[in-house]
Amino acid sequence: MLELLTQSPAAFIAVALVLGLIVGSFLNVVIYRLPIMLERQWQAQCAQLPVQDAARPAAAASPAAPAHQPPFNLVVPRSTCPACKAPISAIHNIPLLSYLALRGRCARCQARISARYPAVELLSGLSTALVAWKLGFGWAAACAMLVTWFLIALTFIDLDNQLLPDALTLPLLWLGLLASLTGWASSAHALPSDPASAVGGAAIGYVALWGLYHVFRLLTGKEGMGYGDFKLLAALGAWLGWQLLLPIVLLSAGVGAIVGIALIATRRTQRGHPIPFGPFLAAAGWVAMLWGPQLVAGYLGLFALHS
Repeated sequence: MLELLTQSPAAFIAVALVLGLIVGSFLNVVIYRLPIMLERQWQAQCAQLPVQDAARPAAAASPAAPAHQPPFNLVVPRSTCPACKAPISAIHNIPLLSYLALRGRCARCQARISARYPAVELLSGLSTALVAWKLGFGWAAACAMLVTWFLIALTFIDLDNQLLPDALTLPLLWLGLLASLTGWASSAHALPSDPASAVGGAAIGYVALWGLYHVFRLLTGKEGMGYGDFKLLAALGAWLGWQLLLPIVLLSAGVGAIVGIALIATRRTQRGHPIPFGPFLAAAGWVAMLWGPQLVAGYLGLFALHS
């Protein structure tokens, strides 16, 4: 099987497409459930804090007991229809195909199922296949697929909740640093980076946005982004190296500005309304991951033309 994938690019791309669709189905679970899991953790932690009663001394105050909740994680409970709560059987949970066969409706109550679910599966499948086509069979492609899946989950969680969870950004950061120690670094693909570039990329990526955040806050009195954005750029720096940080920031900022202006012009959002920056960082990082050397060469070529 490995020999076939090595010798046949078409077979590798096809396997990557199917794998991406399967992972995309799981990413839908992560996108929906992880924010709820984090909120429940925060509520449980708040419930354990001592409640101060004005009529009693602090020593007599007792913590509120958290209400019992059934298990809720990425595995339990089973996926159900949002309308009738009927469990979704395995035959009705085949990525993309089940949605098409059921015409986007629940098999039991015929309620419409959001097109977001097959869209995430299709995005995961196509982007994974594109990684396979661009990088070919090998460790670089495996690493790029892993980063791709993390970025898809982070993108949609940020769009839904304006949140980039540490549960995803920090593992992505540490995996990038660890991958840099394996010796798999390739000058042709720039993934994973060498250890020095990875450590520098993580540090510079975090500090750069942290500094920009505080400068913006001092000038405007507003918070232009969240700490999750710092960690996401640090994770991208760990995987891709400090050399690609500037193209990522410029590309994400440029596209973000264009999208923001377009949303305001079409009255889909109001001036001053927060727009999550994480999706733009994720998209720019993914582009840099596949076409980073070309971006850097083109960027440096602009200066050569004017020198």
